[in-house]
Amino acid sequence: MTDPGTVLITGGSSGLGAAVAEAVANAGGTPVVLDLKAPDAGHAFVEVDLADPTAAQSAVARAIDEHGGLDGVVTAAGIDRCGRIVDVEWAEWERVVAVNLLGTAAVVRAALPSLEERHGTVVTVSSTLGVKAVSDASAYCASKFGVVGFTRAIAAEWAGKVGVTLLVPGGMWTHFFDDRPEQYKPGPDAQLNDPAQTAEAVLFALTRPPGSEVRELLVAASGESSYP
Repeated sequence: MTDPGTVLITGGSSGLGAAVAEAVANAGGTPVVLDLKAPDAGHAFVEVDLADPTAAQSAVARAIDEHGGLDGVVTAAGIDRCGRIVDVEWAEWERVVAVNLLGTAAVVRAALPSLEERHGTVVTVSSTLGVKAVSDASAYCASKFGVVGFTRAIAAEWAGKVGVTLLVPGGMWTHFFDDRPEQYKPGPDAQLNDPAQTAEAVLFALTRPPGSEVRELLVAASGESSYP
C-alpha cells in the first residue's frame, strides 16, 4: 500500500472520521481534519461548521493553502435526528441535510481542482440507509440517498481526472448514537462494525494507483440489520 499523502477528512475528530485519520497517519500520510472541535490525536485541524457551505469551501481552501495541496478527501462528517418528519423540528431536519449532503458537496467541490493536480481520490461516505429507507429517519435517508447520487454523478464528471469512491458503511460502534432517544439506540444484541475496519477499506480506496479505482464499497458487520 502506498503513502496516502495529505488527506482532508471531514468529521475527523470522532467516529469513522477519527479512525480514517488514524489509518492515514499510520500509513505515513498526513490527515487534515475539518470539524467543529479539534481531534484528540493532535492531527492538523481546521475548525468549521459544515452546515455552512460557504464556510466549508473556505475551510478547504485554507487547508490546501496550509498544506500545499491534497491527495485525498474523505467526507466522514454526519449527523442524524430521529423521529417522524412532523415531530422533528424543521431546523434540525434541515441541518441534517445541510451537514450530510450540502457539506459533502461543498467540500468536494472546493477540493476537486487540487485533487486533479495530484491525481487524487475523493471518498464520500453514505450509509446503508442511503440505499435502503426506514421509518423515522427521513432527513438522514434523504441526505444519504443524495450522497449516493452526487457521488455517482461526480464519478462520471471527473472520470480519468480524479478517483471517486462511494463508501456505504453499515452501523459502527461510535458515539453517533449517544444523543438519540433510547428507542433509536442500538440494542444490546446489535451487530455493528468496528470503525477501524471500515477505515482500512477507505485507506485501500485512497491508495489505488491513477487509472484504477474502487468505485463503490459496502462495508458492514456480517449481521448488519439495516441492509439488505
